Amino acid sequence: MTPHPEAPQGADTADRPLRVGMFGGAFDPPHRAHRTLAEAALTQLGLDVLHILPTGQAWHKSRVLTPAEHRLSMCQLAFGDLPNTRIDSREVRRQGPSYTADTLQELGAEYPGAELFLVLGADQLLAFKSWVRWPEVLAQATLAVAKRATQIGADAVHDDGEEMDLSGVDLPFRRLAMPLKNISATAVRAHVGQPVSGSSELAVLVPEAVASYISQHSLYQKPP
Repeated sequence: MTPHPEAPQGADTADRPLRVGMFGGAFDPPHRAHRTLAEAALTQLGLDVLHILPTGQAWHKSRVLTPAEHRLSMCQLAFGDLPNTRIDSREVRRQGPSYTADTLQELGAEYPGAELFLVLGADQLLAFKSWVRWPEVLAQATLAVAKRATQIGADAVHDDGEEMDLSGVDLPFRRLAMPLKNISATAVRAHVGQPVSGSSELAVLVPEAVASYISQHSLYQKPP
């Protein structure tokens, strides 16, 4: 893993704790909305480092994830050029189910005294109280939440739509300002392997380098 960065020097950072972000997910594959969210978190939270963490054994997902080496490689292509970003493989190396509370605890130990932020989408916030040990997560980190469209399925490929309603959420969180992108990994997987008229939309959904990687390794192809 890349060594941890030193805190940036300057009048606005010298007297504050290090700000460390955690952005986890299956990233199967990482898409343009993921990239936009990472950029928003880095800028708006003033993060000194953002850890991108592909999920290992996801306790909440019923489908089998694409092998970890592919998801890590695609994350490197999608996020690797962003400043102060670390592609972190700890969750895919962890034995057994992977829980956010454990990762935050590890990050807190690695960055003593740091202010931790958990970066997530509105859909994850709505399901937050179903997470394993969610009170521990809330005690360890500030939730930084991006809005998400209500329609994020296989046919949702445009940047307009109705925003998820978070008015009933009784948890403290910080909103991240970013364009409403109703793109999902489900949409990406659905478009791969379709006729040219459908698959041509792949470059709209994922960074170009990720699209090339998917094609090169024949990922998400439907079985014959």
